[in-house]
Amino acid sequence: MGTYAESVTRTSTAPAEKTQLPWTAVLWFGGLLIACYAPVLLGLVRQWATDEDMGHGFFVPAVAGFIAWRHRAELAAVKPVPNYWGLALAILGAIQMMLGTLGAQIFIARTAFLVSLVGAVLFLGGTRTLKILAFPIFLLVFMFPIPAIIYARITLPLQLFASSVAETVLNFIGTPVLRDGNVLELANGQRLSVVEACSGIRSLLSLSFLSLIYAYFFDSKVWMRWVLLVATIPIAIAANATRVTLTGLISEYRPDLAQGFFHTLEGWVLFIVALVLLVSFHQLINRIYLAIHQAKPEAPGNHVTA
Repeated sequence: MGTYAESVTRTSTAPAEKTQLPWTAVLWFGGLLIACYAPVLLGLVRQWATDEDMGHGFFVPAVAGFIAWRHRAELAAVKPVPNYWGLALAILGAIQMMLGTLGAQIFIARTAFLVSLVGAVLFLGGTRTLKILAFPIFLLVFMFPIPAIIYARITLPLQLFASSVAETVLNFIGTPVLRDGNVLELANGQRLSVVEACSGIRSLLSLSFLSLIYAYFFDSKVWMRWVLLVATIPIAIAANATRVTLTGLISEYRPDLAQGFFHTLEGWVLFIVALVLLVSFHQLINRIYLAIHQAKPEAPGNHVTA
């Protein structure tokens, strides 16, 4: 009986084969991976449905799968070279899942799926296949909620920053406000508490994911993805601070508009504004990039005379 590597080699050298992808092995390993991680994945889906910070989770695997499908021609042209380090990585992921489950470490158990997925791709297709699928696989990171201990360390500074900006701006425009930590007290007696839901982490996660997708579809430069990803941090933080400031201003005159549907609508409007700022920043970077390249002196002999 031949090994998997030998069977792939025989398949890839056959002249009649239109594709070199080992689809049978891909489907078998894919089904096995989903079956093994089904309890973990179901728990993840339930959190997407109940946690407002992770509402974008439903779109992540769909978008990543679509991007991977767009590379099907490249994948079909690659000769699979099975790498047994991938099998070891897949097994390591399974061990990580078991340890995470036994230790009640949800984040460790969930991210083990990604480890095993990378291992399966490496084992079935080799390093070249893994390189082609690197970006869609990286996008799957956005499926997983931030660990609670890190989440707490991030949200509190964001809450304090947003409330501090709101206090400064409101006082500057003549709306008296006192701040006690993340609580704003207005002159009319209204008290606004900048809770975790208003920290901006939700818009930061969603905007970060969208920045990578936008750069992938609208810019061929790979480095632009990471530039826009970094740019989402100040944009999302500024948008959230603006939202808190507007909420405080509205609460001073129309407290009923600072909660419920109108408060949610305000968040959506500012999120769209943040997207516009991200696109504008992308256009600015592209203009600078083109200006730098056009300013470079031409090589001797390339001058054209009239």
